[in-house]
Amino acid sequence: MADNSKFYPTKGRVILHIDMNAFYCSVHEAEEPEKYKGKPSAVSGSVEKRKGIIVTCSYPARKRGVKTGMHVIEALKICPDLMMISPDFQIYKKYSQQFVAICYNYSPLVQVMSIDECFVDITGSKQFGTPLQIAETIQNRVRDELSLPCSIGVAPNKLLAKMGSDMKKPNGITVLRKRDVPHVFWDKHCAFLYGIGDKTASKLEKLGIHTLGQLAHSDLDFLTKHFGVVGKALLDAANGLDDSPVVEERQSNKSIGHATTLPVNFSDIGDIKRVFLNLADQVSRRLRKQQLLCSTVQITIRDPDMKTITRSTTLNTPTEDRKNIFETAMDLFEKHWPEHKPVRLLGLTLQKLAEKKSTPIQLDLFDYDEQDGEEVLTETMDKLRDKFGENAIITAGMLGDDPSVMLRDKKRRGTSLQKDDLSIEHWEASNRDDVKE
Repeated sequence: MADNSKFYPTKGRVILHIDMNAFYCSVHEAEEPEKYKGKPSAVSGSVEKRKGIIVTCSYPARKRGVKTGMHVIEALKICPDLMMISPDFQIYKKYSQQFVAICYNYSPLVQVMSIDECFVDITGSKQFGTPLQIAETIQNRVRDELSLPCSIGVAPNKLLAKMGSDMKKPNGITVLRKRDVPHVFWDKHCAFLYGIGDKTASKLEKLGIHTLGQLAHSDLDFLTKHFGVVGKALLDAANGLDDSPVVEERQSNKSIGHATTLPVNFSDIGDIKRVFLNLADQVSRRLRKQQLLCSTVQITIRDPDMKTITRSTTLNTPTEDRKNIFETAMDLFEKHWPEHKPVRLLGLTLQKLAEKKSTPIQLDLFDYDEQDGEEVLTETMDKLRDKFGENAIITAGMLGDDPSVMLRDKKRRGTSLQKDDLSIEHWEASNRDDVKE
């Protein structure tokens, strides 16, 4: 066996970031190559009505000018032969699990960030080859066994690994070292760096910091004054420094959420209630299946101009109840969104999750019998839906023809799990016009 020790640092780590390329479209091409291979295609949530937005598109479609987030009608004008595909999240989940399983063959430290990307710490994987050889092996196996393309970043930390995987798509492998940061990144705009969003970049610009090089040479006290504790994280990131570990993700979710893009702008409160009722129904179902309770409810609202805000509140008592979650979401919406102002996307996320069996719940003495009866009823309804399907028992308020109704169709819905632990992103989220009750 070759001695690969010289390719690994005596101190420090070697991290891979595996990013599946045009994942949803690539999965459909792998399933039906004779239909989709080499052709412009796109996945959209409302194919039949030619409404909604492009969730993702194939590389042939991108060459024709189609982009993620583009309205379907606009995409079809640019590319009339664009093949529209309805999402199938059961298949996506299957392929996601398979590519992650391949990664686990080379390290026990795999952190799944979303359905199509993960970090892998291969510091202790010398027996499988050099870091570049391991990256090539994973990429080849994903291509040969799953017929999927992926890009991989190889770096001493998660930040640079993520940046590396974005640099060569599709099917690229990029090695980034700390010494590469000055000539690769410092002439770029601050928003180029992973984790720095538009709002942070705009604030940096107002402070006279336009490039990553300027940020890298900024005074720490100056950044701390304007950005708080995240100032140091910004300075470190601009210098290519990141000490966050790869955390193996075989554990319960930190949050459970769904979001749905609406086919048209919704402004009627009845339509809004129906969407939130469907969202609350499905997130509470997932919560109960995992035997969890939530203490925080967060809603996401996006307007027709794509401006997104979130609002959240902490509950007096942890809950798993759909009605409680729905009413909390509506209270947040009605308090923080002007009446009749149109919305294009609505989301609902449950946060601060804890195991039900180990979470004390303070019950109201006078409502105890009623609460106990509701819990038994909910358990019975869950069992019936487990056996006969999600539509076996639903309320009249859930019925409609918008995408929120499809959340009960696991094949088409998808999920939105928040798993990101990067400090800059947490700060960015908390400053995205967010307000906590």
